Amino acid sequence: MEILDLRHFSSADLRPLLDDETQLWSRLLSWDYSGSADMILRYVDAKILPGYAAVERGRVFGYSFFVYEGSKGVIGDLYVLNGSRLPDSRPVELRLLTHVIETLQQSPGIHRVEAQLLAHDANVVSRPFLDTGFQRHPRLFMVLALSQSSQEKISPHPEVEIRPWTEADYQPSAAVITAAYRGHVDAQINDQYHTLSGSLRFLNNIVRFPGCGVFDLESSFVAADRRTHGLIGLILCSRVRNDVGHVTQICVLPEYRSRHIGQSLLAATVGNLVKRKFSMLSLTVTEANAGAVALYRRLNFDTKRIFDAFVWEG
Repeated sequence: MEILDLRHFSSADLRPLLDDETQLWSRLLSWDYSGSADMILRYVDAKILPGYAAVERGRVFGYSFFVYEGSKGVIGDLYVLNGSRLPDSRPVELRLLTHVIETLQQSPGIHRVEAQLLAHDANVVSRPFLDTGFQRHPRLFMVLALSQSSQEKISPHPEVEIRPWTEADYQPSAAVITAAYRGHVDAQINDQYHTLSGSLRFLNNIVRFPGCGVFDLESSFVAADRRTHGLIGLILCSRVRNDVGHVTQICVLPEYRSRHIGQSLLAATVGNLVKRKFSMLSLTVTEANAGAVALYRRLNFDTKRIFDAFVWEG
């Protein structure tokens, strides 16, 4: 087996691998990964996707890629063909990760590396990260089966209006995200939350690009203060399958918490998806965010899997 630069290959070389990974995401997460797979293959053909491929007798059977964002590197994916059924897949995954981590940590100007491996169980591939100084943050992938009985009737606070999200809410939403995550554990995992410009980039990624599904305007809402008309919270949702929604962001300003605003935003999204015959809503939450985890469990979200987020600060 060889580990080679991903830019030696074409989409035709990686297509069987990505097709297999798409099936895995569908099976584990009820997630249509085909849009992300097509985008990856376009970048592969353009020779602009940095990463490594595991090759045996000319056949690519594993890969991992990363991207540079200023002084930060983000590990985008790790997959070995039929990994769950091959007894020797774990060493291949660890070798690929080791190459990616070494490359990023030795890249000039890179002072931070982030990774979230949603399709890998917690701790399974943690060794290369922990051995090189990464912090590990367990996260939960939670799902709610949508039905009329799953909706909890709740009225928002009388001074709060819940209304649909619009393009005009872009800048105010970024300001809410930045303020909501100040000092929060999730700001340790995603440094985009630290600044207004970073929060705008985060919003652009989830609204414009298919990495977290296709943005679903109809099921995305904001909470506004009726007196000031300012935004105080938001929930953004994407379609990750034609009948499955995924919450890509939900937050409320600290001074407005404990008023059931987050629960009201979730109820608005759930109600919209139920009306449109969606079967499921999923979300991810950091295990250390105990209040949010407790809320989701109270609203009948089930933990389907636990995965890891890793962060390195150079």
